[in-house]
Amino acid sequence: MSDNRQNSTAAGAGPEAARVRHTPAAPTRAQRLAAGQRIDAHRHDEHQIVHAGSGVVAVTTAAGTWFAPGTRAIWIPAGTVHAHRAHGRLDLHLVGLPAETNPLGLDTPAVLAVGPLLRELIVAYTRDPAETSPERGRLLAVLCDQLRASPQQPLRLPTPSDPRLTAVCALVHADPADTRTLAALGAATGTAERTLSRLFRREFGMTFPQWRTQSRLFHALRMLADGRSVTAVAHRCGWSSASAFIEVFRRAFGYTPGTHNRREPTGHHSLLTVE
Repeated sequence: MSDNRQNSTAAGAGPEAARVRHTPAAPTRAQRLAAGQRIDAHRHDEHQIVHAGSGVVAVTTAAGTWFAPGTRAIWIPAGTVHAHRAHGRLDLHLVGLPAETNPLGLDTPAVLAVGPLLRELIVAYTRDPAETSPERGRLLAVLCDQLRASPQQPLRLPTPSDPRLTAVCALVHADPADTRTLAALGAATGTAERTLSRLFRREFGMTFPQWRTQSRLFHALRMLADGRSVTAVAHRCGWSSASAFIEVFRRAFGYTPGTHNRREPTGHHSLLTVE
């Protein structure tokens, strides 16, 4: 069965919500998804690199959601059940790697920085997946070298397991502009601030302010990909001003939100369009 099958699962639903498909080989290809389209939950016996040439890609596993614009790529280890979702028109580039080829030495998903060279290597490698020339083998070797040198980026929304944490996270996700403190959110859900603070550190490895920034950036990427203005996104996601939002976004992604939808799509070859 093809990796291209679509469904209408709601945003944020984990892969467990759909029937999991097993596709032994992780495909290498370039394809186009319309805004909101998904690739259902599945797993491979091989590793995979996921990169958005344009738009934003979100990869959801049982552990959380990893998200990446064009300056990032997502590493998915062999055996990981995952689903993809497109935000904005997505030019998706997938690179499959044999299970014995793990240039990152990671057995959990991660988001990696993608510089200009790695970006072009990914585009070139996904241009003609059927090619088997020696040059293609050398291209893959350089690509793996670049992956090893790519720093990891903390662009992840982990899935809470404690119901007290789940309740607070749901409130923040429902309204990214909510400025209530952790104490106020705790009062609204019946849990003490100290308990919630401990849960954020224990389950997510970050403080509540750090997690809320991640959540707001995720919502901001989705809204920008849908064509919202920078000022509207800043307001809807809870920043005090557009300039404050621009600075946080630039530090996180390496470019300003105003240029998000004007960035050049990767490559000029035809992409497989998912209908």
